[in-house]
Amino acid sequence: MSKRIRKAVFPAAGLGTRFLPATKVVPKEMLPLVDKPIIQYGVEEAVASGIDHIIIITGRGKGAMEDHFSISVELNAFLEERGKHELLAVSRGVSSMAAVSFVRQDEPLGLGHAVLCARDLVGDEPFAVILPDDVIDAEAPCLKQLISVFKEKGGSVLATETIEGSAISHYGVLAGSQDPDNWRIYNCTGMIEKPRFEDAPSKQAIVGRYVLTPRIFKLLEQTKPGAGGEIQLTDAIRALLKKEKVYGYTFEGKRFDAGDKFGMLQATVEFALKRPEFGEKFREYLKGLAL
Repeated sequence: MSKRIRKAVFPAAGLGTRFLPATKVVPKEMLPLVDKPIIQYGVEEAVASGIDHIIIITGRGKGAMEDHFSISVELNAFLEERGKHELLAVSRGVSSMAAVSFVRQDEPLGLGHAVLCARDLVGDEPFAVILPDDVIDAEAPCLKQLISVFKEKGGSVLATETIEGSAISHYGVLAGSQDPDNWRIYNCTGMIEKPRFEDAPSKQAIVGRYVLTPRIFKLLEQTKPGAGGEIQLTDAIRALLKKEKVYGYTFEGKRFDAGDKFGMLQATVEFALKRPEFGEKFREYLKGLAL
């Protein structure tokens, strides 16, 4: 099996109800984080990790994503006519990052089903999954870190984060042990989806980055609805464990849950502070607030 990861799947068919009324018409993935849609951060991470084919799983009312990653002839012509060359480069850059395909998930049957929808486009090769809600700020792209582990170990790799306290019950949680040669690598023996705090087998929570072998598709076909009546990707990965090695990897970087209002606010502040054109001005503004 090739160890080259060329394709990344972006499940993006959810309704985004936590951000109503903003998401009544605008897809959650298109909400701006400073001046880019949330999903663009994940696509840029994938491209920086060597991905050349982006597969976005969409649903009804998600046409704005297709428009965003397509060439905008009218906008480009307008910007060129007005001599706005920097903005023209930005517009062209979005549509030329990678080949982007869209697959419709007709029913909201869960993350596992969304990944299964990409089967025909992925084919018989290993691939990545990026959940757009998880925006990760890292010196080395998070997905690139996982791909390095995949090339070294050969098995599927899941991004993990150490979660303390009862918040662990919001995640899929790994069972197993740390690799003796690299504490960031976790040798999985099992996993539980959203366990009660007292039942969690570890503090290693799965977050929104995966590198998976194509065997996962057959297992997803066989996976019955689990937590929430949906086809859970975690359940299929648990079945995958019986056939091949699966690893967790505690990535280097900081994750923001941009699918949550507070997480989105945190990400907006921290990403804005990093911007050279106005970061310092924004920092001084925050210092001047009567908090």
